[in-house]
Amino acid sequence: MKVAFRVDASLEIGSGHVMRCLTLANGLKANGVQCHFISREHPGHLLELIRESGHEVTPLPSANFFAASGNTIEHQLAHAEWLGCNWRADSLHTINALRNTRSDWLVVDHYAIDKRWESALTPYYDKLLVIDDLADREHQSDLLVDQNLGRKPVDYTGLVPEHCKLLVGPSYALLRPEFAKLRSYSLLRRKGHSDLRELLITMGGVDKINATCLILHALKRSALPKDCRITVVMGSAAPWSRSVREIADEMPWTTEVVFDIKDMARLMADSDLAIGAVGGTSWERCCLGLPTLMVLLADNQKLSAYALNEIGAAVLVGATASIEEQLPKMILGLIQSKSYIPMGLVASSIVEGTGITSIIKLMEMARG
Repeated sequence: MKVAFRVDASLEIGSGHVMRCLTLANGLKANGVQCHFISREHPGHLLELIRESGHEVTPLPSANFFAASGNTIEHQLAHAEWLGCNWRADSLHTINALRNTRSDWLVVDHYAIDKRWESALTPYYDKLLVIDDLADREHQSDLLVDQNLGRKPVDYTGLVPEHCKLLVGPSYALLRPEFAKLRSYSLLRRKGHSDLRELLITMGGVDKINATCLILHALKRSALPKDCRITVVMGSAAPWSRSVREIADEMPWTTEVVFDIKDMARLMADSDLAIGAVGGTSWERCCLGLPTLMVLLADNQKLSAYALNEIGAAVLVGATASIEEQLPKMILGLIQSKSYIPMGLVASSIVEGTGITSIIKLMEMARG
């Protein structure tokens, strides 16, 4: 079986799309499937990471190329500019990248791609899998995955063909296998451990708005225990990494800043509380029962953020403007009530970490 992926990462888009596609590709590769990524060379791209995982990669020209050549972007879709060019140009470049081959599956994870682009690529794939979060545009998909908590199949009524199978909700979250493997350990550890000693801060690999520095400044005024240890996780491409390290050196608690960590599952399993963005890492934290104070970084995160907050699986701090005032209060409340303990139990009931197995099985079955 051959599977092609059309996905991008950039300082604007972030790494979440690529990471979940890479997780799927690694799972397929373990089953003997050949995977081919087509990805544009936006600033902050992850092409080398994809290559290091053993997948074929075809880079497309960067957005700067199109700006220089006068290629205009059509703003019909809310995130059209994330493509770096108009959809017609991108579809032609993608067709050229596929080198006149036909894939068993084409996987598309891109907010700037819709039915028009997908139709243009029809001769080059048998089946189409779309990974989405927004439910705001039409697709001609055979399979659609939306891992948002609070999302319902009815949200895609009129946006996908009748034959399209919808995999909706965090039970289909694309998590790396190590999260499912460490789930039992993580949940058992929390049963006999009620103190807040290990605090994890993870605001995404890029954190272009510098939420991490805001969090560290706010924590200086918080009631964290004296023996608490803070670990900050960032990507090496994060533009504010120097500022984060400088503030970390000033913290009243031992604070370590780590980059491009390879064992996030273990780090989460050994943490007592997280302060994190609402993106794909939300489902990693839920799988391991890690209680979380969430910071909202983008509008497309609101659905899951509100849903997690409503059922008590996490607590929503708010947007970055709320960090300074709200975070110290919330830390104090959690410590006094130890409410982070039941929060972790609720979170663990949402995701078991087996979504990728279900998706790959359906892809194989559909191929016949």
